[in-house]
Amino acid sequence: MAQPYLHEHVTCVAAPATWLSSPSGDLAADPDGIYVEDRRVLSRLAVTVAGRPAVPIGARRTGAGTAEFTGVLRHLGDDGPDPTVTLSRRRGAEPGGGHETLVITNASHTALRVAVEVRAATDFARMGAVKDGRTAELSTVDLVGRADSPDGMRVAVTAEPAPDGPGLRWEVTLAPRETWTARLTFTRLDVTPSAAAFARSGLRVEADDRRLDALVRAGVEDLEALRRADGPDVYYTAGSPWYLTLFGRDSLWAARLGLPLGPEVAAGTLRALARRQGERHDPDTDEEPGKILHEVRPADASYHLPPVYYGTVDATALWVSTLADAWRWGLSASEVEPLLPNVERALSWLAGHEGFIAYRANGKGLTNHGWKDSGDGVQHADGRIAEGPLALSEVQAYAFQAAVDGAALLDAFGRRGDRWRAWAADLAERFRTAFWCPGGYPAIALDGTGAQVDSIASNMGHLLGTGLLNADESRAVAEHLAGLRSPFGIRTVAPSSAGYNTLSYHLGSVWPHDTAIALLGLVRDGHRIEASAVATALLSAGERFGFRLPELFAGDDAATPYPASCRPQAWSAAAGPALLTALLGLNPDVPAGRVTLAPLSPSPVGAYRVRGLRIGPGELDVSVSPDGTPTVHDAPANLTVAIEPPRTSCRTHQ
Repeated sequence: MAQPYLHEHVTCVAAPATWLSSPSGDLAADPDGIYVEDRRVLSRLAVTVAGRPAVPIGARRTGAGTAEFTGVLRHLGDDGPDPTVTLSRRRGAEPGGGHETLVITNASHTALRVAVEVRAATDFARMGAVKDGRTAELSTVDLVGRADSPDGMRVAVTAEPAPDGPGLRWEVTLAPRETWTARLTFTRLDVTPSAAAFARSGLRVEADDRRLDALVRAGVEDLEALRRADGPDVYYTAGSPWYLTLFGRDSLWAARLGLPLGPEVAAGTLRALARRQGERHDPDTDEEPGKILHEVRPADASYHLPPVYYGTVDATALWVSTLADAWRWGLSASEVEPLLPNVERALSWLAGHEGFIAYRANGKGLTNHGWKDSGDGVQHADGRIAEGPLALSEVQAYAFQAAVDGAALLDAFGRRGDRWRAWAADLAERFRTAFWCPGGYPAIALDGTGAQVDSIASNMGHLLGTGLLNADESRAVAEHLAGLRSPFGIRTVAPSSAGYNTLSYHLGSVWPHDTAIALLGLVRDGHRIEASAVATALLSAGERFGFRLPELFAGDDAATPYPASCRPQAWSAAAGPALLTALLGLNPDVPAGRVTLAPLSPSPVGAYRVRGLRIGPGELDVSVSPDGTPTVHDAPANLTVAIEPPRTSCRTHQ
């Protein structure tokens, strides 16, 4: 069966709950519903007034977990073209379910006496069954008070005011200019969701280009809605609706890109993953000593992966560098030091590979273990699927950076890091010899025979800023990225690739997190002209999607929605805060007592001011003029703010 499409749905999230519906507000067919802990609490919801539904005229998100739907009751009120009786449905997701407030407004000149009826039902479906299109045989149970499933799931609906009966039905009298309101609450009773109790961010932006304000605000709201707790620790779940769980790569990148909100989520993510760091060799789960997991797979989410699955080749290196970044952003030494044994185990896992860091699918999990994990996600330029074991280019860059970062951490805490710097230098030389294609760009991978997988792909953008490349190599990558850029971001592969398809998952689409990672690398390596162009593309993508960036979208010149894309997705939401890091050229080093600013000049967003950006013990308040000149209004105590002059840009085609 086919996976249901999501692109037209309105989504409200308060992890571990998500509420999906069409723009009408009704719940009528998959994947509509309220879900809590990967089970469907509510599968059908319809509202009628005087026996008829409202005609939908508007739907809008009012926050990450809230939305409002407006409809006209054309069969009621005054004659004429103007709507005079309306139904508003104000919706909110909560960790244990959700609520909806019905508001009928009589703007007519006539008193109304109408029956308002709500039909609600549940099928207790598992999220995995919904995602795979396997719910047709499930029976539905009308939900009036409480309903129990055979396996012990319990759901309930309450209403205020109490219905006049039978069911969820009210007899309503409305004088002219009066409104009537009722509130429905839907709750899953058999679980206590591990919602994250966490302070809201104070990060805020004012810019001449108001798209920046909107993109950052929406991204922060979505990140906060996607937080979950693992015991005392908080992390970002990967995304709604399918992946409200802990991931390795996704949760780490979201925390790392989101560091302008503070290091607390990064710290929680690191500890949650460290508790599950691999200890043994298990071919069924791909667990290996020192390895960081791919995801924790809840039993109801899907059926084809183990509950704790380690099929990722990149999360281990990303874990080390995320810890190093969090340390530089102000994570305390008392939180860093207990994780150093995990650093050493992770580095040993990286060094334990013969040659480059590579993977081979075991047939029991994912085919590909990098971020392009679809079965056809790694191809030669002529369209051939690459055969493993595969050594991905970005994984070597992550490993290089992890070794350098790990060495710095070990040195800072009285351990010896020299071995890892030497290992990184050797890796860089071997990479330079093996990966560079005749066309002057790095291959996406080496295949099982050692041959270059020669697609021009966005993976190369992840090499920037890691230190793996020399200046000439970095310039060549920046120039090739310019050729991959659409008006809305970096395409995953070049249009010249035989497998190119703008509506594919990894072969011509645009992923906002991928674009944001490339943007940060461009800034770190001094390619400021191209960085400004990519920043502008991200803002255009935000505007195209109402500032809630999806998981991915088509790489065409219209940014056509990818119909199965998750939205919100944590690492896409984190592109907003990451954009501020890039615009400011921000480089914190709290252990050294300094913060460096080198804003893009001229500013691609005009004048702007950023307040509440968390670094170390305090917050940064800085404004930037249109020509890129920064003014620091406030900074964390005991930190020196240094202003760097703009570095020479790599001039690439625009």
